[in-house]
Amino acid sequence: MSKELFGTDGIRGIPGEYPLDDQTLYWVGRSIGGYLRLGNNHPRVLIGTDTRESGAHIASEIAAGLAEEGIRNSFAGVITTPGVACLVRKEGFAAGVVISASHNPYHDNGIKLFAGSGMKFADGIEEQIETEILRHRNGQPPVPTARLTADMRLDEDYLEFLRGCMIPGANLSSLKLVLDCANGAASSLAPALFRSLGAKVIAIHDTPDGRNINADCGSLYPQDLQKKVPRVGAGLGVAFDGDADRAMFVTASGRVVDGDGVLLTAARYLRSVGKLRGTAVVGTAMTNLGLEKALAVEGLTLVRVPVGDRYVLEEMLRSGANLGGEQSGHVIFLDDATTGDGLLTALKIACLVALLGPLDKLVKDLKAYPQTILNVKVRAKPPLESLPEVSRAIDDATRALGASGRVVLRYSGTEPKARVMVEAEHAEDVQRWAERLASAVRSAVGA
Repeated sequence: MSKELFGTDGIRGIPGEYPLDDQTLYWVGRSIGGYLRLGNNHPRVLIGTDTRESGAHIASEIAAGLAEEGIRNSFAGVITTPGVACLVRKEGFAAGVVISASHNPYHDNGIKLFAGSGMKFADGIEEQIETEILRHRNGQPPVPTARLTADMRLDEDYLEFLRGCMIPGANLSSLKLVLDCANGAASSLAPALFRSLGAKVIAIHDTPDGRNINADCGSLYPQDLQKKVPRVGAGLGVAFDGDADRAMFVTASGRVVDGDGVLLTAARYLRSVGKLRGTAVVGTAMTNLGLEKALAVEGLTLVRVPVGDRYVLEEMLRSGANLGGEQSGHVIFLDDATTGDGLLTALKIACLVALLGPLDKLVKDLKAYPQTILNVKVRAKPPLESLPEVSRAIDDATRALGASGRVVLRYSGTEPKARVMVEAEHAEDVQRWAERLASAVRSAVGA
């Protein structure tokens, strides 16, 4: 069944408009509550938000729906998405609800759901909840919103968990870090974590005002961080996104290192200490060919899955791998957590820099193939292979690039866009084929 509300990363929209209007939000809460009451006598739900100005109201509407079903909630206030996933698992909540639109601008928001395992709800459960929400979409207005008071103890519980994930033998006391907190959920937590471990921390973009989350900062805009790290003589820079489930890095020289560099660095270390399960690392369709080739030199293989951390996790659980992630900075260290966690990833890389030396050295042999991603606004999302013009363009590009390049076309799971990715040895080939493919998509379904 095709889902109307839930995309690859929960429900997304504009606050006040469907599906983030009060009526729908209330029934999101009631539908989650109705599902949780099946087979659970006294379920509790943990709710957290990022720093968007709309977060508290959305949380209150959902809490009101939960309360109507007799479900108790705990409110973490501003906390990272993986922080909720961690605490749900660690403290016995039946589910977690995160109010966030991740790396999107402040005027967007969303809802992410986690099961008691700390993993995202399965597709089938989301479908079940969605069916119930849609049944009541045009029903009576909701009851008054619930009043929520943040339990600050939850922050410290999450930080305690993270401190327990340090790599043995690492000492951060001589490491100077610059943290770009994206004016988001990491703004207090990330500096607190690293200062508690003795690192010298310089925090930037750590003063959220409800509207500046992800605004020309964070993992999508690392330019400020690239300038700051060499200027202050820092050993490492980290850029989070709005809900801190991803992390990008800047080396001492100012080089940006994405999730592919993290996977290579972590895979080498884990294998060297006998802790890499098997010989495979899980990536996605967007993972750079350069990582695949670098892993092959190490005798390791890259397994690709569709874009989305839920698909990375599913493959890791299926195959027994304990390391996987996305180029965008979602990295899953499965021995520690069941979801991509930007703070956890930052901690692991900081420990490896402290133990092994500069990140520049650790990724010096990772040659990233030229790659571009073009976003094309679309009016509809029919299967791309069903569009003759698009299908012909894909076939032509694939033949022309051969084994030295890749083409990936997919729809965004959260926006009305098609993403066109082309990767090749030569930048001119990348640009030429990306433009041709994007043109074919615009002609067929462009908005």
